[in-house]
Amino acid sequence: MEGMYPPEPWHLRGQMYLSVFLLPAAQAPALPPVLGAAVRPLTVGGRVAVGAAWVSYEPGGVLHYRELLSAVLVREGGRPRVSITDIWVDSVASREGGRRLWGIPKELAEFTLDAESDPLVDATITEPGAGGPFCSALVRLKRRMPGRFPLGFTVAQAFGEHVKRTPVRGRAGLRTASAAWRPEPDGPLGYLAGRRPVLTLAITDFWLVFGRSAEDRAKRRERSAP
Repeated sequence: MEGMYPPEPWHLRGQMYLSVFLLPAAQAPALPPVLGAAVRPLTVGGRVAVGAAWVSYEPGGVLHYRELLSAVLVREGGRPRVSITDIWVDSVASREGGRRLWGIPKELAEFTLDAESDPLVDATITEPGAGGPFCSALVRLKRRMPGRFPLGFTVAQAFGEHVKRTPVRGRAGLRTASAAWRPEPDGPLGYLAGRRPVLTLAITDFWLVFGRSAEDRAKRRERSAP
């Protein structure tokens, strides 16, 4: 199974359409117990910050696929983290690599992600064998911000009985945007149904390095050895 996906780190390129929602704590997606013992959701005005994003990973990276994810913004002590709670891809290699390398709970789905009619991006996702999509969105791209911006965050996931912390680094262009999300209330993203994002951004022409090199992993093992 290991040979069907690239080793870490993954070098990825593409486009991302990200919206941030603020949800009452009781309605936010739950974290696995092992992770919930290590981190706390990041709250704004008493509400939990949840990010949802459509992503198109394009040729030029180690894999080429599409993705929809939802993640809770959390803190570990004073350090911010991202914890992915729901995620779908249309690549078996991505699914297996995400699960086995980093504990990211990827599932398979079918996508349409049409970004050809700038400034509109039309996206839908359907689970295999389902009669119709369980979520769709229409994103309207707006002002392009000059320059390229550094990206950097850490993904924290339950990995067996431990917490796996994975660095993500890169650069991207940015565009302001608005988005209308239409998740099915009874679907897996039903907690976003009827909600408007407080912020939407297009993260354009990004490149990312997801994970650590073998050298970095060896150095971490040396530092943690007794």
